[in-house]
Amino acid sequence: MNYYGFLQDVGGASRVTKMRREAIENASVFPVKYDAIAETAKAWHPGKLRLVVKEIRQASPTAKTVRFVRKDGGELPYFYAGQFISLEFEIDGKTVSRPYSISSAPFEARGEGSFAEITVRRSKGDGFIADYINDKLKPGDEVTGNMGLGQFYWEPLRDSKHVVALAGGTGITPFASMAKEIAAGKLDYDLTIIFGSVSADDIILKDELDRIKCDKVKIVHVLSGDDPSWQGERGFITADIIKKYSAKDSTYFICGPQAMYRFMREELKKLDIPARRVRFEVFGQARDITAYDGYPAEKAGETFSLTVKRGIAEDVIPARACESLVTAFERAGIKIDTACRSGECGFCRTKVLSGEYFVCPENDGRRAADKDFNYVHACSCYPLSDMTVRIPIE
Repeated sequence: MNYYGFLQDVGGASRVTKMRREAIENASVFPVKYDAIAETAKAWHPGKLRLVVKEIRQASPTAKTVRFVRKDGGELPYFYAGQFISLEFEIDGKTVSRPYSISSAPFEARGEGSFAEITVRRSKGDGFIADYINDKLKPGDEVTGNMGLGQFYWEPLRDSKHVVALAGGTGITPFASMAKEIAAGKLDYDLTIIFGSVSADDIILKDELDRIKCDKVKIVHVLSGDDPSWQGERGFITADIIKKYSAKDSTYFICGPQAMYRFMREELKKLDIPARRVRFEVFGQARDITAYDGYPAEKAGETFSLTVKRGIAEDVIPARACESLVTAFERAGIKIDTACRSGECGFCRTKVLSGEYFVCPENDGRRAADKDFNYVHACSCYPLSDMTVRIPIE
């Protein structure tokens, strides 16, 4: 930055205005055919891509890793270790989307052989997409993906040079991406992963994590199950275990099941860790919306009429009180753009024209103006009466 003096600097705006006018007057009458900024933005954010399943392999007895490549053979978009991909699946003639943290490293998406991977565990009866991926998806299948999404990544201007990652189950996936990127010399910070699992026989991505040879990555396994042969840490990831493996002024990243988030918040409070040094991955859709304060339990079993307006089109569909508007749209085959499905990103921003609703307090990422003007994020909004909404045209 140049410093010219008080009068010259405060008069800078008028100089810039003059320069712009001169540039406009002297500009060519022919349109600019190449815009470097636009091309860079397109490379970083190309939008939805057609992807092909290249390979599927076991990540544990109950989870699989799926490798995707671009159908056109090109490079995948840039992303940060820790970000997620939103995938759209065509199932029984309906489009269903889900977000998944990317378990491969950003450097693996660069150059020849570019790919990205997700790792998904079979559900316990409440996740039909997870079961679809584990049981029915196969090499050669095509999906649509939008990647490089989310804010769950290390930022050197904000975060410490030592990160403590608290993971549970498939919450290991963003940290696997970080660990691989660090081991490849692409990121420069120390990463300690405290990874909670139930059984030593079902630790997700254990073989890949064991192969990472790097002084800057440390992995601590914690088992909650009854395994008499286990020699490592036991129980849950408590404040005592976190403190044991933390460096001074560490930054804490947390990713795992929803129950773990609530538990971790209480454990971190015991350590008096400032909120500015704690990062939670997005929460996901609430498993049981009736458990939240303020939700009228008497409504839970009801089904309402939901009028959906898109341009000049209008549909009337059923909507269950205990399921989000996005779920109602998907059941009816109405397509709406989604990404995080956690009330954060705003892709599914919807205008409520009439009706009562409940917004999950843990997933209410709306701006103040949206609350004032009756906009909701459809993935975190639950009907409490007949409703009329307007959604964007896809």
